[in-house]
Amino acid sequence: MIQEAQTVLENARCLYDSDAVEKSVDQLAERISAKLQHCNPVVITVMNGGLIPAGMILPRLNFLLQVDYLHASRYRGETSGGQLNWIVKPQHDLNGRTVLIIDDILDEGITLQAILDYCCEQGASQVYSCVLVEKLHDRKLGCQHADFSGLQVEDVYVFGCGMDYKNYLRNVPGIYAVSE
Repeated sequence: MIQEAQTVLENARCLYDSDAVEKSVDQLAERISAKLQHCNPVVITVMNGGLIPAGMILPRLNFLLQVDYLHASRYRGETSGGQLNWIVKPQHDLNGRTVLIIDDILDEGITLQAILDYCCEQGASQVYSCVLVEKLHDRKLGCQHADFSGLQVEDVYVFGCGMDYKNYLRNVPGIYAVSE
């Protein structure tokens, strides 16, 4: 598997280099700050993909907030999704709170929609979504658009900045498309 991931990396096409990602994260943080700076939000990172985007965004948010995480996945190391598996739910009480969910990518929107629905069921007063990357296609079955979205990509398999290829390449700086 490691050799396959290395080959994918070597043959990948760069869609956004690290400078473009940083610029997008700056813009995301500005938009989030304008909307949520007076809300005392709980910011929830979706593991594992949201780890790197959240790590980039959170230091740029210069207002009071609380941080939590959840782990829900449909992929489990594969390149296509299945049934949603809840591994860890948020620990903070969400009742009456403003919640911001940070994830890596909005693809079909099924996982993100389930997470947003869960937060509403827990009594959150407002729930917002933030993704570093939004994939452009007409196959969205859940959440159609994120409230805060950074970069847009064509309908190809992407990795880097939190997004993986079979549990590898999340740490690659930049957004890359797997070559066909």
